[in-house]
Amino acid sequence: MSMKLRDLIRKVRACKTASEERAVIAKESAMIRTAIREEQEHYRHRNVAKLLFMHMLGYPTHFGQLECMKLTASPHFPEKRIGYLGMMLLLSEEADVLMLATNSLKNDLNSEIRFVAGLALCAIGNLATADMSRDLAPEVDKHLKSGTPYLRKKACLSMSRCLTKCPEMVEDFVERVVTLLKDKSHGVLITVVQLMTQILLIDAQTYEEEGYDDISETPCRIAFMRLVPVLVKLLRNLLSMGYSPEHDVGGISDPFLQVQILTVLRLLGTGNNEASEEMNDVLAQVATNTETSKNAGNAILYECVLTIMAVESEDSLRVLAINILGRFLLNRDNNIRYVALNTLAKCIVEQNNREDGGQDLANSAASALQRHRTTVVDCLKDPDVSIRQRALELIYHLVNQENVEDLTAELLNYLVLCPREHRADICTRVLRVVDRFSPGDRWRVDTLITMLTIAGRETTREVQSATIVYISRAAEDIQSYATHKLLKAIRDDDGTQLGLLNVGIWCIGEYGDLLLKSYTYTPPSSSGALMEVTDATNGDIPVTISFMGLEPSAVVRTVEDVTGR
Repeated sequence: MSMKLRDLIRKVRACKTASEERAVIAKESAMIRTAIREEQEHYRHRNVAKLLFMHMLGYPTHFGQLECMKLTASPHFPEKRIGYLGMMLLLSEEADVLMLATNSLKNDLNSEIRFVAGLALCAIGNLATADMSRDLAPEVDKHLKSGTPYLRKKACLSMSRCLTKCPEMVEDFVERVVTLLKDKSHGVLITVVQLMTQILLIDAQTYEEEGYDDISETPCRIAFMRLVPVLVKLLRNLLSMGYSPEHDVGGISDPFLQVQILTVLRLLGTGNNEASEEMNDVLAQVATNTETSKNAGNAILYECVLTIMAVESEDSLRVLAINILGRFLLNRDNNIRYVALNTLAKCIVEQNNREDGGQDLANSAASALQRHRTTVVDCLKDPDVSIRQRALELIYHLVNQENVEDLTAELLNYLVLCPREHRADICTRVLRVVDRFSPGDRWRVDTLITMLTIAGRETTREVQSATIVYISRAAEDIQSYATHKLLKAIRDDDGTQLGLLNVGIWCIGEYGDLLLKSYTYTPPSSSGALMEVTDATNGDIPVTISFMGLEPSAVVRTVEDVTGR
């Protein structure tokens, strides 16, 4: 006789090596196979429970799938429960034996015991195939009208699976969803809103195949658009609801339902001005009244921000959303900061796509993003590498004509500290920023030479070639400045920065005659150039840059020295 589940767990935990554990499992698996062959019904539920434990440990358990089917047909609830649990964990929707369960599921759906019907609904929600969905959808629909909230909420989730597998049935159940939205139970409401979300996603995937010119013309969306005022009222009631022990999570009234409602509002308001207008006020209310001291409140605010940025909201509301993400950046929880940086990057991309020429930038979301620039730059100093990488991505999006010099200086500072494997990508991105937003040829050349000095070893041929092209196209004054500076840089380098050496030797070969003349340059006080051009002790007071003229023999000796290292 095989051992009990408790004894198997103790025996596995007592194993000191992986080989001992494998031996225990192999022995027990052999005994379970023997019990299956001998049709030992009395121990069937115990054997399936042990198979579930083995499955959790990662061992093969496919030989017990048929035992699960037999347990689901048992008249006893404990055995039926183990059978359904085993079926949901040990089987996938591709398993051939799953078709054998259709009749058993149909019988259990019609059971007078609600817990038995609940088990069947759970199994359908996890495993239903397209054929099973068509066969069982009428039985699931009966439970959508059940008088028990326990069954109604499970039926909503099961129907979500059925409609995903059979999108052609969506229109038949839209009106049922409209009716269920008036339910009093919060558990049912959450699942109904989830079902609405799934229907909208299915609708968005299939509307093009049906030939609609506009997604808002689909029957499902037209029916759900009428529910926007109901959803807004429901969300407003949750915000004004007093303390309720049954639904309170961290001082927030049912945050799960609030998040689900905001998700549906986002799907309905995207590209629809009328629906967006109806939800603007409640979105502002959520954004201003939700408590941020607990994670539940932060989850609602995050979903609210996503909704505001997706729908056709007012610009003042977008600014409010950006400011919420700015507050997230000051949070000590790295998860919240990571989410904020990620979302800000998406927001600025969307804002760039939406921006019109006549928009008042002082009050726009883009302007609000720029106000959080310092906070984002501070994230580059975070010890968590994932936070630094997200901040880096966001800084690339924040760069514009006005702040290019400051942000490029921050990128070059980060280039000194970042891991070597990230340097090539950063150099390429800095090149794009310089190419697009450079205020002048001298600043562009100065920036690229500084970058080569820091990370010349990791720069790609693209960056090196671009630097040479920019120098060759510049005026003679800048060519003289670049050549003198490159000669000094390769002379001071230890020979490891190959990219700097390539560019430097090329420039000396092309413009070596300029090294024979002295060079002097005094930048204007408002240039805001890189740190090398400005004396740190004198603030913004410009410092004259001077290079002495060299003898030809000195230039040759320098080149021979650096190439011989």
